[in-house]
Amino acid sequence: MSRSVLSSRMGCSDLARNLRNHRRTTRVRGPAAIAVTGYSSGVRRFASAPWPDSTTRAAKTSEGDRATSIPKMSASVASLLGTVLAAPVKVANAASEAFSRGTAAERGCVSGSKAFSDPLSVIAAEMTNLTNNIRNLLGSTHPNLDTAAKYYVQSQGKHIRPLLVLLMSQAVLTAPKSERNEQRYNVDESLSPLDILRDFNPTNIMSTITTTVSRPPTVATKAAAVDEETGILPSQRRLAEITEMIHAASLLHDDVIDEAELRRGNLSGNSAFGNKMAILAGDFLLARASVALARLRNAEVTELISTVIANLVEGEVMQLKNTAPEDAVTGVATPATFDYYLEKTYLKTASLISKSCRSAAVLAGAREDVIESAYQYGRNLGIGFQLVDDLLDYTVTESDLGKPAGADLQLGLATAPALFAWKQHSELGPMIRRKFSQPGDVEKSRKLVAESDGVEKTRQLAKDYCDNAREAIASFPDSSAKDALIDMTVTVLNRNK
Repeated sequence: MSRSVLSSRMGCSDLARNLRNHRRTTRVRGPAAIAVTGYSSGVRRFASAPWPDSTTRAAKTSEGDRATSIPKMSASVASLLGTVLAAPVKVANAASEAFSRGTAAERGCVSGSKAFSDPLSVIAAEMTNLTNNIRNLLGSTHPNLDTAAKYYVQSQGKHIRPLLVLLMSQAVLTAPKSERNEQRYNVDESLSPLDILRDFNPTNIMSTITTTVSRPPTVATKAAAVDEETGILPSQRRLAEITEMIHAASLLHDDVIDEAELRRGNLSGNSAFGNKMAILAGDFLLARASVALARLRNAEVTELISTVIANLVEGEVMQLKNTAPEDAVTGVATPATFDYYLEKTYLKTASLISKSCRSAAVLAGAREDVIESAYQYGRNLGIGFQLVDDLLDYTVTESDLGKPAGADLQLGLATAPALFAWKQHSELGPMIRRKFSQPGDVEKSRKLVAESDGVEKTRQLAKDYCDNAREAIASFPDSSAKDALIDMTVTVLNRNK
């Protein structure tokens, strides 16, 4: 993993020279070299006592560690990718305009990149249809449920998960394929008779068919081919929609647990509809996502995405406990402290991203090493994304976040900045164990984090994970989608909301 951060003021000529040296002296590691089982091997290395400080990292770098740098993007590139993440409905027209302003020099400042070539323009068009497609899957004959289930889907969220699925689908299009030759079916066609399913959706044409026994898949329905313009299969497009439905369901449930009042600057689902309806709407989203998942007719993908739902629950339970069991006994930050935190982070955030990226490669019929690389990209990017999210809670204002700043401490959560600060300020231990529940705990903890290097260490760790994500797909065939996935590692690291 990278252990250096180049100055954002460094000229592109200097960066280009570094990149040339990097290409001459490094080799891409295969998936097996970065695969992990159980807790993160990166965390074991980073959090094992004594924890590496900046001096240790600098020494390792000088001894020959590869230095892959992520400078800040230029304004035009950041503008486009920020638009893609924040408002996909408005992206179609903005994409071409912003990309046309991009230059080869801008893209050359990102390690592993090529000249800017408008990689997101087609995906932007896909993203404009995402919300409507999901709404069509969520229609209900019960008006209140219909409104609540669609509440978070129609809001202007980041939609980063479906975006990554669509980009990964394009990126593996020309990657080596496995020898398996699975037949593809119409993703809207039911497997069982509709009158038995009793799941009538007034906004989906399939649900308006009279209650007759569904015909078994025909030769015609098996011929779902890759879209000639986007290189995306209907099953991969549906997978992107499923991931957003699962994510929206988790937000509805999380906001009930957290008693949140706002979500993305608007009333949270529980504030708008009440706790009971918010929970039922989340359950309905998961149910419809499960039906759509079954109709992909791919057992491996069904297994992958189904376990995501279990992971989300397990991660939430870990978060309710806050810290590792050992911490309650010792009262001192240990390697187990970070193991626990990053395992929880994987389950709550990175599991959905990593397994949906892997599923996109499975649906493409990619070779096993390509599938594993897709998973490693999503896993590392997902953990990096959450690390940045955790540090923003300490560094960004409420108006920028769209939710109360400092919410994690208010909820009793000890995230990476506080855990790093605990290493330097032992008085944080008792406050973390009691979940900052006593008067003055939140204010004192924020002050101690500010006086420590917890935020900077969190940012460095996020950078390490983003570096690993980029490295995981280094062997993918060159394509605009691969370039966009590389750009996403930069966007995640430098976002401010």
